[in-house]
Amino acid sequence: MKRVFGILLLGVVALASCSKKTRPTTSVPAKKTTPPVTVLAPPISDSVVTAPTPVPKPETPAITLPAGMAPMIVIDDKGRIVTAKEKLPEEVADKVNYSRISRGFSPVQRQNLIYRFKMIPPRVLFVPDQLASKGAKGTYVIYKKKFWYWKKEDGLFHLDETYYQ
Repeated sequence: MKRVFGILLLGVVALASCSKKTRPTTSVPAKKTTPPVTVLAPPISDSVVTAPTPVPKPETPAITLPAGMAPMIVIDDKGRIVTAKEKLPEEVADKVNYSRISRGFSPVQRQNLIYRFKMIPPRVLFVPDQLASKGAKGTYVIYKKKFWYWKKEDGLFHLDETYYQ
C-alpha cells in the first residue's frame, strides 16, 4: 500500500509540474498618444525678417617661410629615400644616418594603417622650425590632421610609434 501511494504521489507531482504554462503571458501594450499638432501662422507682411549674422572664424596667422623652406618627406612608407642629404639644411644633414632610418612598414603594419586611416603616412619628415609646435613631450608636427610626428635627435620628425605598433 505504501508503494502504491508513493507511486501515485509521484505521478500526481509529475502531472502537476508538466501542466504549468511555459510561455509567459503577453501584456496589452499601452495606447500610443499622438503629440498635439502645432500650426505655424504665416509671417505678417509688415514684420521685418533679419537673417542671422554669420560668426567669423578666427584666423590663423600666416606663416611666411624663407625660399626653399617647406615640409619635405625624407623617408616614405616603403622605406625609400625621397629627399637626399644635399636638399636638407647642413645642421640636419650632418646628423642624419639614412641606413638607420630607412625602414618601411611591415605588411601587417601597412594593413593596419590602411584599415584604420585609409592611407599610409610617410615614416620621416623634415619640417622647418617655423611650422613645428612645442609641447611638454617635445617638438611635434601634425601631418594631414591625423598623424603626429615627433622631432628626434637627428633633427627630423619621425612618425609616432603608436600608429604602427
